[in-house]
Amino acid sequence: MRLLILGGTEFVGRAVAEDALGRGWDVTVFHRGRHAAPEGAAVRHGDRTEPGGLAALESGEWDAVVDTWSGAPSAVAAAARLLDGRVGHHTYVSSRSVYTYPAPAGLDEEGPVVAASPEDDDVTDYARAKRGGELAAETVFGDRALFARAGLIIGPYENVGRLPWWLTRIARGGPFLAPGPRDLPLQYIDVRDLAAWTLDAAASGLGGAYNLVSPPGHTTMGDLLAACAAATGADAEPRWTDPQVILDAGVEPWSDLPIWLPSGELYDTMHQGDVSRALATGLRCRPVADTVADTWAWLRALGGEAPQRPDRPELGLDPEVEAELLGL
Repeated sequence: MRLLILGGTEFVGRAVAEDALGRGWDVTVFHRGRHAAPEGAAVRHGDRTEPGGLAALESGEWDAVVDTWSGAPSAVAAAARLLDGRVGHHTYVSSRSVYTYPAPAGLDEEGPVVAASPEDDDVTDYARAKRGGELAAETVFGDRALFARAGLIIGPYENVGRLPWWLTRIARGGPFLAPGPRDLPLQYIDVRDLAAWTLDAAASGLGGAYNLVSPPGHTTMGDLLAACAAATGADAEPRWTDPQVILDAGVEPWSDLPIWLPSGELYDTMHQGDVSRALATGLRCRPVADTVADTWAWLRALGGEAPQRPDRPELGLDPEVEAELLGL
């Protein structure tokens, strides 16, 4: 397979590139040159936000393209039009955020989605941007366009700071705030499982939308934090705390305490999606202990400092707020 990745140097794109290279595929990555490309990949440079920024892609043919873009849909549209006739299959890495909020528990790919345009060039709303990207790919590639609607993505190369924050916090040891309940089911996908399914799907020519997260209840908040303690080897003590106590203290779920959401509409939207379609087409999700241990090993190799996307806020609970809640 000849694969073109628009991105290919960070998080999802890098995982896709490394998996494809491991399969012996001929991989080309198109990026701005800010990060090193995976060893073995051919490189083309350009900035799709600039006039003429796609010039490096004006020649060449590929069996498939994977686009990880999360900005204005017009950039997806421009690339798709340029590649039309020279690429056999298009995968757009989308998001379950495209569903109209709130998404009820058990929502599948037929659920209602937000209004969007494939030609929007000034979109700050993430859901509209991702839905517009889907429409942009579909307009050009039709049923050869695949929408990988990922939910929460964690694993090595994460540059958002969710799992890295928990790992570094627990590695410090001592008592830490553990948001309850302990048996709260979580739904996420390891970036490498996302990459593997995406490449399998592209090779088999799948089209349309697929929710890409683990089955509901694949793990729990308690299992996740226990895996963090085991991976780091820290002498850390979880202090399980009632969600209402946390909320009353002004602590923000998802941002102050990454990954965690209390029961309610947002929880149902993020952690209760239907993934039967993806499971039926080969999605396999590794144990949470493997995801956590491998992410910790990657962090340690970086000296404990995870990369941070400049367009995303830093996450994590203020140590003083945590100490006050724990009565320390």
